[in-house]
Amino acid sequence: MAHVIDDDTDAREALAFLLSSAGVPAQTYPSAGAFLAVAAKAHGVVVTDVRMPEMDGIDLIRRLRAMRIDLPVIVMTGHGDVPLAVEAMKAGVIDFIEKPYGNEAMLAAIASGLARNGESEARDGERAEFRARYERLSVRERQVLRGLIAGGANKMIARDLDISPRTVEIYRAHVMSKMQAHSLSELVRMALMIGRD
Repeated sequence: MAHVIDDDTDAREALAFLLSSAGVPAQTYPSAGAFLAVAAKAHGVVVTDVRMPEMDGIDLIRRLRAMRIDLPVIVMTGHGDVPLAVEAMKAGVIDFIEKPYGNEAMLAAIASGLARNGESEARDGERAEFRARYERLSVRERQVLRGLIAGGANKMIARDLDISPRTVEIYRAHVMSKMQAHSLSELVRMALMIGRD
């Protein structure tokens, strides 16, 4: 899905038509505020004009980042000045396209944005799966996991938790099994992805 934001109705509808002709579903918005109202549930790529009344494209990107919405953003402008392009890139846009744009260039940028978003959604799904596995761990298993992530050997974890090294080995096996980790490095990667360090 491409979310097209432009206060110019003709420009907005022309881009939506181009996208639908290329098989890319598009939703249009007359302002950044209209998109922000639904942004939390949005998927896909955002294509926004940079110069709009009330809130411009750069401010929109900053608001999305503040809301922790990590959609790929492509910025369009009829005013292709270099400082604005630099500011847009620093704000996190994936592409900066000058109007009038070539159809192929726009479609290529959107395809790139959709591919990035697909990768991001896959990571989010993986993170959710790891988090669900983590939630199935007992309190003691979580303590052992924290010790493992900190680089502690079984004897050190045992001393810290006031249990035997053999008991740590048993808990460690349970953690590896419940988290479906095949190696310690994979377990650490899972824990870091869900913020359990």
